[in-house]
Amino acid sequence: MTLNDPLATLPDDQLVRLAVRDERAFEALVTRHAPAIHRLAALTVGPGAADDVVQEVFIALHRGLKAFRGEAQLSTWLHRVTLNACYRALATRPTIPFDQALEPAAPHSPVRAGEQHDLRARLTHALGTLPPDQREAVTLREISGLEYAEIAALTGVELGTVKSRINRGRAALRDLLIRAGVRP
Repeated sequence: MTLNDPLATLPDDQLVRLAVRDERAFEALVTRHAPAIHRLAALTVGPGAADDVVQEVFIALHRGLKAFRGEAQLSTWLHRVTLNACYRALATRPTIPFDQALEPAAPHSPVRAGEQHDLRARLTHALGTLPPDQREAVTLREISGLEYAEIAALTGVELGTVKSRINRGRAALRDLLIRAGVRP
């Protein structure tokens, strides 16, 4: 699909209806949403498992196209499916206590890239240590950039609960990262 493709300009609800019978429309949806889904998955389960999660999400989308009623935005539905797939992936993975996690190996690149890789690995691991409700709220806010009200609608909890989960999650992440030697 190219930028000149008329499908690229259609809103999600129209693409969903077309994608039931048109593979190009489905490809347009994948092209539009895959980067955000991959970013959310990579920061939730780590870059190594993110591709599997993304594949699972778009298989679920393809299977669910006919049943999608459009009561919520497609992006909201995709975030929920992504988080569910991430939680399934995390549930099957053995856990390692934060203080026993191995230092990630720096890639053969400039020092800055190695530091960023290390910080990203530590942050991903620290996110994995949060309670699921806090991890979900922090990830949806900080990684996906959703507004508090959107997170409340997506998770089915009150706005105040979302705010407190994000605050508690941020505080726990800050403490974990500081103890691990990461300074703000």
